[in-house]
Amino acid sequence: MTVDVLLGLQWGDEGKGKIVDVLAPKYDLIARFQGGPNAGHTLEFDGKKFVLNTIPSGIFEDNTMNLIGNGVVIDPIILKKEIDKLKLAGVDLLAKKNLLIARKAHLILPTHQLLDASSEKKMGDSKIGSTLKGIGPTYMDKTGRNGLRVGDIHLPDFKNKYNKLVDKHKAILSNYGDIEDFSEREAAFFDALELLKQFEFVDSEHTVNQYLKNGKSVLAEGAQGTMLDIDFGSYPFVTSSNTTTAGACTGLGIAPNKIGEVIGIFKAYCTRVGSGPFPTELENETGEELRKIGHEFGATTGRPRRCGWIDLPALKYAIMLNGVTQLVMTKADVLSGFDKIYACTHYNYNGEVIDYMPYDICSIKPEPVWKEIAGWHEDLTGIRQPNQVPEKLQNYIDYLEAELEVPIKYLSVGPDRVQTLVMC
Repeated sequence: MTVDVLLGLQWGDEGKGKIVDVLAPKYDLIARFQGGPNAGHTLEFDGKKFVLNTIPSGIFEDNTMNLIGNGVVIDPIILKKEIDKLKLAGVDLLAKKNLLIARKAHLILPTHQLLDASSEKKMGDSKIGSTLKGIGPTYMDKTGRNGLRVGDIHLPDFKNKYNKLVDKHKAILSNYGDIEDFSEREAAFFDALELLKQFEFVDSEHTVNQYLKNGKSVLAEGAQGTMLDIDFGSYPFVTSSNTTTAGACTGLGIAPNKIGEVIGIFKAYCTRVGSGPFPTELENETGEELRKIGHEFGATTGRPRRCGWIDLPALKYAIMLNGVTQLVMTKADVLSGFDKIYACTHYNYNGEVIDYMPYDICSIKPEPVWKEIAGWHEDLTGIRQPNQVPEKLQNYIDYLEAELEVPIKYLSVGPDRVQTLVMC
């Protein structure tokens, strides 16, 4: 058995949560492998809408186990709020016993958030566009080898470890100026830890590999998107973890030869939240129209997303990095009504026309080379079969498959789980 991986191919917000929810019945285990509560995975079904930040998107499937992997950073306060909201909606995770938490996952402390906010403030106009959830500073402590992990909660000297790390943070914060009072949040932090203790903590590397040994199916769920990867994204305007397939290996403890299908998700157009380069961004009425029709606002932060046409050099780059074997195109319904749509096929970059992602797109801005494509006007939200796809949309799909050299297996035509078509 192998682990299938599902991840985003753009700058995040591609619709990963919805597709995981659709695929969950096929898998015995859904495992988040990186990122933190900056993720906002939106699921809609039976007239209800849920936004998950840390909990894997297979949580609503009764026969599927869910794992928060070691590569994830966890804010106990936010996780408790997620758990409480689900319970109010009739999904009691303690009763269902279908959520596992990796002991090696790192904890986001209240002072991590203060560090995040202070750092962004100091950077001024050069700020990264952080969600201010404390994720970057937590990963910094992880790589600095002095972070706190979920498994530490049960150690008799946990409070001493906590105070030692907080003292370090206070020393750093003093250089930024006054330290904001965080006593209320600290109390909430320790209260949330008591709830976490009621869940089963596991060594994710053993758990996932035992599932495989027992012939069980596993899906690794990514957060954010490939173009936000700490190594291969639009650095420095990236997230703090590896959002690519390689991140599933380190974020769960699986060997590279255990990777099976790699399912890459992209929008029929493109969006980005926060600062940083965005070659195909439309800073005009068309961009505003895409934002309005697509309800392009961050599920976690509510921030308006920047919108633009699809970027093929960036997509080809993401497909190469991840070893994508099948594609999912989401939000095709948003493009209904446009007479013409466009695809960026190449970049004019530093006086040269190229079809690949260059080293630096921050200080040297790529200018898109556009291909005009006929749009469609049919309402897609009610279609349920591939043979109902309008001809011009099918032409767009065929064009993308030829350019990307990977089949588009699923097509999303609306936010509900039933609005997902199996194409091939």
